[in-house]
Amino acid sequence: MIYDFDTCPERRGTNCEKWDHYAADALPLWVADMDFVSPEPVVRALRERAAHGVFGYGAEPRELRDLIVARMAERYAWQIQRDDIVFTPGVIRGFNLACHTAGAPGDGVLVQPPVYPPMLSAASLAGMIHQEAQLARAADGAYSIDWDVFDAALTEQTRLFILCNPHNPVGRVFRRDELVCLAEKCLRRGVVVCSDEIHCDLVYSGYRHIPIASLDPEIARNTITLMAPSKTFNIAGLDCAFAIIQNEELRKRYKHASRGLMGGINIMGWVGAVAAYRDGQEWLTQALAYLESNRDYVYAFVENEMPGLTVTKLEATYLAWLDCRAAGLDHPHEFFLQNARVALNDGATFGRGGEGFVRLNFGCPRSILREALERMKTALTGNC
Repeated sequence: MIYDFDTCPERRGTNCEKWDHYAADALPLWVADMDFVSPEPVVRALRERAAHGVFGYGAEPRELRDLIVARMAERYAWQIQRDDIVFTPGVIRGFNLACHTAGAPGDGVLVQPPVYPPMLSAASLAGMIHQEAQLARAADGAYSIDWDVFDAALTEQTRLFILCNPHNPVGRVFRRDELVCLAEKCLRRGVVVCSDEIHCDLVYSGYRHIPIASLDPEIARNTITLMAPSKTFNIAGLDCAFAIIQNEELRKRYKHASRGLMGGINIMGWVGAVAAYRDGQEWLTQALAYLESNRDYVYAFVENEMPGLTVTKLEATYLAWLDCRAAGLDHPHEFFLQNARVALNDGATFGRGGEGFVRLNFGCPRSILREALERMKTALTGNC
């Protein structure tokens, strides 16, 4: 089947956070879902389930665990067992639950800003101490781990390290040597790793995602890995995610921490996840090619048409990270909303190192992306 990624269905007026938040004259390139119709097998499966007409409590489909086990083996040569999987309604819930699993109030939770904003609040929500090891940014915009900073950030209080890989918003896919070093440092200090790998399927040509828990059995015993079909197949609203925890004791603690607080997966979430993992690869292959083309379009446009802006070279995700500091914009997200009517994420909400940046979602038809960039260019030109 050939999918059409150039057509965006009307999303305004559909209880859509992305499109209904701003006035109708604004182009929303902020919330991280894609303006593409989801894979046809997923839509068909949901339609067939809806036709049944009864929406009671859903039960886990046995097939889903088998699909996940097979997927990990095929994509990453990672051998997991069915019982290693713990389903959750979302990855955000997953890393918040990991805080309660790994530590107690007063213990430390380490993150690497600039990073996905909910990770910045996870520690305080659990009554824990927020700790940071800011990523280093080179002159060419490339991000890396500053090992001296990371070592200094790991303290006797640290109980959990939340890794974001592929990293949102800087788009890094961490290399094997980087992951080994991170894992070994955490092992030596008894720090549990919670690895948010929700963007693991959205990796571009020349790069390879490696689940940190797949490196070594000892590392696996110290790791909670979070994944979901939501970003991959554009089904975030169905609320189905999972943790892979190969340490039985750690898994028991994770489940125990969720008691009375964590709901189950809704019936449509089960249906969508099975259809996506079983029959969605054709759509994903085509979507990745389209996204990579959009990524390259953003690169070229920013470089050639937007004085004062630079863009980080993305290895994964559909989220461009734009540095607006040289353009003299104190609050670039507000500038582009007011002067270009383009809604972007405020880089400052991603923590230290995000000030003066915006995050732009290019998971949309090229026509929308082109119009948004042209509007931004016009606003910049008028500001010069």
